[in-house]
Amino acid sequence: MSETTRPTPSSPETHVIDYRAAEHLLAARDPRGAVKLLDSVIAAHPENTAARLLRARAFFAAAQLRPAELEFELVLEREPDNAFAHFALARTFQRSGRPEQARKHFRLAAALDPQPEYLAAARFEDPAAGDSA
Repeated sequence: MSETTRPTPSSPETHVIDYRAAEHLLAARDPRGAVKLLDSVIAAHPENTAARLLRARAFFAAAQLRPAELEFELVLEREPDNAFAHFALARTFQRSGRPEQARKHFRLAAALDPQPEYLAAARFEDPAAGDSA
């Protein structure tokens, strides 16, 4: 692409630019702006799991918990071994006041990737956490 040619609003180049801009907006604590950019990316590429995961994170950051939950669940349908998505879905359930569902996904995240943060959230050693996972 030459310097004088600009990508069209629905070109693959524009979607990459929008995805990267959404990452920056989320990092800059503008999750609603990130969601707006990602809506067009996902409309053009509904199979793009990375864009859906980023949009789920943006929904979570904007305290839009139900849309975040739906996006994280969609990511997990496609990538059931995505430890981060399990962890983030657990945090969404936790924030929504659903501790039993949260515990299940915290434990799945820790089992898939035993990072200290995931292990601590899973509370395997906590007898009060119960054995119903």
